[in-house]
Amino acid sequence: MMTAVFRTAFPRPAGRPRPFTWPWEDRAGRLSVLRAAVFALLLAPAAWVAAEAALGLLGPEPWKAALREIGLWSIRILLLTLAVTPIGRILAEPRILALRRLFGLTALAYAGLHLALYAGHENFRLLAVASEIVLRFYLAIGCVALLGLVALGWTSTDGWVRALGPRWKRLHALAFPIAALGVFHFFLQSKSQLWEAVLAAGLLAWLLLWRALPMDWRMRWPALLALAPATALAAAGIEYAWYALATNLPAGRILAANLDIAFGLRPAVWAGVAALGVPALALLWRLRPQRRAAPVRA
Repeated sequence: MMTAVFRTAFPRPAGRPRPFTWPWEDRAGRLSVLRAAVFALLLAPAAWVAAEAALGLLGPEPWKAALREIGLWSIRILLLTLAVTPIGRILAEPRILALRRLFGLTALAYAGLHLALYAGHENFRLLAVASEIVLRFYLAIGCVALLGLVALGWTSTDGWVRALGPRWKRLHALAFPIAALGVFHFFLQSKSQLWEAVLAAGLLAWLLLWRALPMDWRMRWPALLALAPATALAAAGIEYAWYALATNLPAGRILAANLDIAFGLRPAVWAGVAALGVPALALLWRLRPQRRAAPVRA
């Protein structure tokens, strides 16, 4: 049923389909050590949760604990997906850029697993799950984000890139509002325990600020360094807005605490520190020893 719906909404593009390749293979179908290692790391959180579930280590509500943990990794991997392009371009490393589809499809898989675990938490009463999604705002937001990821995942193939042409980039730019919905869902779920939600919002702010830079500035050190305080302020502002609009807590005092490191490094500051890590990584990448090409024999 769902397959028929998706095929109607997103018909298969014309032309000869590209041969299937496994996630650990490159475009030519050969084993890629880099892709295999990245794929293993991406699967590790789900494997860890599955192992904890098998050993009975998820507490008295295992479905709820697994649901929360996989949800956390869904937003983390989605943000990593959006970070692939800037990191790959800043480091001038095409092998990193080639990992975008792998990250994106893994983010979709985690989000789908998150929904499946929610259904399990509700004893797979699918009508009740659908009713809850319609009636509860935070669930509806999460479901819209998931449907957006499904659309992007469905159109991520080479055939769709050719079929849509310039429209493909416009369609896949929706990854940013989808990520914003995911972060909003994270805030709604976190309530007053916002540490990682604020950090996620700060990282998304960095990604948007980097995209907003003129093309010529995106790889320049002064611009990358300037993004660090801008990211910290953006994260602090988002946290202030949340407390001011959604809670009765003193948003002004929380903002002041965010900007005062005497209280310890708050998540907004950590977002700025993470932003500083980008130019630091670029420097280390440039200083790495280069392999010399083998001499050409006559």
